[in-house]
Amino acid sequence: MSIIGLHALIYARRADAVRRVFKALGWRSVNAGDGWLIFATPPAELAVHPVRAKGSQEFYLMCDDLAATVAALRRKGIRTVGGIHDRGWGLVTALRLPGGERLGLYEPRHRMAIARPRTGGRSSSRSRPPASARVSGAAAGKRRRPRR
Repeated sequence: MSIIGLHALIYARRADAVRRVFKALGWRSVNAGDGWLIFATPPAELAVHPVRAKGSQEFYLMCDDLAATVAALRRKGIRTVGGIHDRGWGLVTALRLPGGERLGLYEPRHRMAIARPRTGGRSSSRSRPPASARVSGAAAGKRRRPRR
């Protein structure tokens, strides 16, 4: 027995319009029947954080340059909400999906379980961003980054 992947679901009031967002991102899809598209996603990570109250789930897309990604998405008609916020562990915003739902988008500044994609023609397979991109101490904001 082996786990072969992760299947994530987004429930949206305007599902067809949300599917167009993922098409605009350039994600490949297959028609599972009756127009139900399943999109191939970039590599993923899964983290488990402790809570005292009832558990929940969050879903974020990751990018290598949040400001450039937001600008490119705006050119494709995809809006963001809430501005860009530095949380120490990453720069964060959210996409506004057509039905009003929000989908997290962030540029990680923490060690990653997946290799960073190649960008700008040079290999960038390090799992940790360069020191110039890391945030530490008081600059990290309210939440401290966990030690890894």
